[in-house]
Order: sequence, then structure tokens, then C-alpha cells
Amino acid sequence: MYRREQLIGSWFSSKQQTNGETHNELAKIHSDGCYEFTFTVFDQENQPMQEYIEVGDWGLVGDVHFTIAKAEVDQQEAFPMDMANPDNYHAYQVIQLDSHIFKYQHIVTKEVFILKRVVDRIAHC
Repeated sequence: MYRREQLIGSWFSSKQQTNGETHNELAKIHSDGCYEFTFTVFDQENQPMQEYIEVGDWGLVGDVHFTIAKAEVDQQEAFPMDMANPDNYHAYQVIQLDSHIFKYQHIVTKEVFILKRVVDRIAHC
């Protein structure tokens, strides 16, 4: 089984779309059960077209990872999600989780996601 401590930190993925756009995700998963996901879409010239920030709660039980979206952030202002909307709740089967890779599959849609750990660089004197 997996431990929730394994998920804490920053994770990144980038997917090239067939239309030439690139979809990036930066996931910041905090030890207090909160998360911040930043989704950015770039056009064919690698210029940002759209950015979407979602914040909420997360958890890991055995090999099941779940998220509950609570707000969308736009220019530092949080707009609450409709908590009655089932699209704000997601559960995933963890396929792989180690110090480098987080691979998981949505339980309903079966879509597979692969994130790589972002290592914070520490400046040395």
C-alpha cells in the first residue's frame, strides 16, 4: 500500500495535443490535506492561452487517491465551487507512486495520468 506522505510536494505533467497545443499541470499537494492544481494551456507558438487554478482537499486511502475541488482562483480571488456538483469529486486508482513518478487512473473515466515530481532547487553558497 501507499502512504500519503509519498504524495506531499510538487508534481508536473505536460501533454502535447493533436492540435499543437500543450497542456501543463503543476500540482502542489500539501501535508494538511489541501491541494493547488495549476492548469496552463499553451498555443502552437508556446504562448500561454489559458490558466486555471483549482484548490481543494485530497486524500489517499490504500491505493485510492481522491480530490474534492472547493474553489477556482482567478487573479488572487477564490470563487467557491458548487459542492452539490458531482464533477467536483474524483477518485483514482494509484498505479505507481514513488519518489519520481505518480501514475494513477480515474475510476470512472479510466483516463490515466502521469505526473513527475518537481525537485525544489536549493541555492548553495
